[in-house]
Order: sequence, then structure tokens, then C-alpha cells
Amino acid sequence: MTLSSLQQKIKPWMLLIAMACGIFFHNFISMIEWIIPYLILTMLTITFCRISPREFRPGPMAWRLMAIQAGGCLVLYYALRPLAGEDVAQAAFICVLCPTATAAPVVTGMLGGNVARLTSFSVISNLGAAILAPLFFSMTGGHTNAGISFAGTSLAIGSRVAPLILLPLGIAFTFYFAAPKLHKAIGKMQPLSFYLWSISLIVAVGRSVSFAIAEPADKIPEMALIAATAGVVCLAQFAIGRHIGARFGDKISGSQGLGQKNTILAIWLALTYLNPISSIGPAAYVAWQNIINSAQIFRHSRQSAEGSSAKP
Repeated sequence: MTLSSLQQKIKPWMLLIAMACGIFFHNFISMIEWIIPYLILTMLTITFCRISPREFRPGPMAWRLMAIQAGGCLVLYYALRPLAGEDVAQAAFICVLCPTATAAPVVTGMLGGNVARLTSFSVISNLGAAILAPLFFSMTGGHTNAGISFAGTSLAIGSRVAPLILLPLGIAFTFYFAAPKLHKAIGKMQPLSFYLWSISLIVAVGRSVSFAIAEPADKIPEMALIAATAGVVCLAQFAIGRHIGARFGDKISGSQGLGQKNTILAIWLALTYLNPISSIGPAAYVAWQNIINSAQIFRHSRQSAEGSSAKP
């Protein structure tokens, strides 16, 4: 068996393997979590080198997805609060308001989606969340009155998100104009992004598991309800995003744009501005969204392999 064929066999299972590693080795995650920003920066630089500046522009699909992100979080919060309680409502709220994952273009590229379109929405989604979060937290019982101003909150959120998106975008576009051959060569390194993303997933899952274990036993039923709610919200967002994307001929970008979330940022937001237990929602969302992505990557890889074998 060649190295190439071995990689093809392992690839569909890689995300599940990474999640299992995060669960079993969660006690050691703190030793390597510092590498996450560098992994994301590298992944996005590779992904952004697959597009040109002319392709980078938001369209109607991006604004529709943003409307769901901005309005859906409040609708869901006020619908769930009288039925399931404040903590569950806040968990669902943050899982919708949370912006698109900075690594979503990586998975979109693997699945054959429009990376340029998803990248445009990713920037809008993250900047929109930074602007809207302080206002929305004040409407949902958030702790925005704890000595933290609107401007301070926006700056804190933006400082965590903007560099991870804008820096690799700037690097990629610089290469496009100053070193086009290097830009093209880096763009062809997409397979490397998959394995870097797998390492990132190990760390994200490990952090989530460590947090859940630290909670007291009497919180288990509520945490289970929050985790289940996050699963329903996750499936709904992938489905709604896919439906919107289908109208513009790009189901994959629509699905990934709305469904794949920056859960590390969401956990921090929940711990900082909402009831801390609500952070179980985005922690569980890590597993749900990557189970969905694993299934999609498995299906796409098998269809690609079948298509290759069918060619004369």
C-alpha cells in the first residue's frame, strides 16, 4: 500500500480520530494549546491563496446568512427561555450568534465549495458578531454592566478574531501581487490544511472535555439538555445554510457558513458575558459540527474515489 493510498483511506476518518484523541488526552491539551493561532493562520493562508482579490466580495447570499445569524439568535433565545430556562436559552443564543469558524474555508475547500464566497461571509460574520454581541448580551441577561463598556467589549471580541482572518488574508493577497508563483504553489498545499485542522480539533475537543468534567455532578442533567439543544441548533443551521446556498448554486458554502462556528470564541463569550454553564452549548457544538463535517468529508471522498475509478 502506497503512502498516497493510505492517506486516502485515513482521511475520511481523520476528524473522528482527532476528536477521540482530544477526549482521551484532554489532560495534556494545555501543553500544546498555544499552537492553535499559528495553525489557524497557516491553514487560512493556504486556503486564501486559492482565491484572487477579484473573487473576494460579499453577495446576496452572505447578507441572508448574516440576517439568520443576527436575528435567529434572539428569536431562539426568547422562544426557549420560557420553555427550557435561562441557561438553555443562552446556550442556544450563543451557538447562533457565534460567527463562522475561521477554519470554515478549509472544510469548504475540501468539499468543493466556493472558498471566495465563504471567505467573504466569514469576514462579515465575525465583524457582525463583534458589533452586535454587546447589544445582544444586554438584551439576554449578559453581564455587560460588569464594568465593561460597549466599545471595550467590541474591541475585546474583535482583537481575538480580526488578526486570525485579516493577517492571512493580507499575506495571501500580498503573495498574489508580489509573488504570484509562490501564491499558486501555496494554494496547491490544501491537503496540508486538513491535517493542521485535525490537530486544531484535538485541542478544541480536549478543552471542551476538561471544562465539562470540572462541572459538579448535579449539573449533569442540565448540561445534557444544553448539549442536546446545541445538537438540534447545529443541524438546523447546517440545513438552513444549505437551503439558502442552494438558491445561489452553492449549498456547501451556505451550509458551512452558517453551520460551522468559531466555538472557541463562543465558549469565551459565554464564560465572560453569560451564565457560565451556557458555555456547555458551544462546547458540545464542537462535537456536533465535526461529526457532520466528518460525514460530509467521508461522503465527498468516496464520491471522488468512485468518480476517479469510473474514468477510463
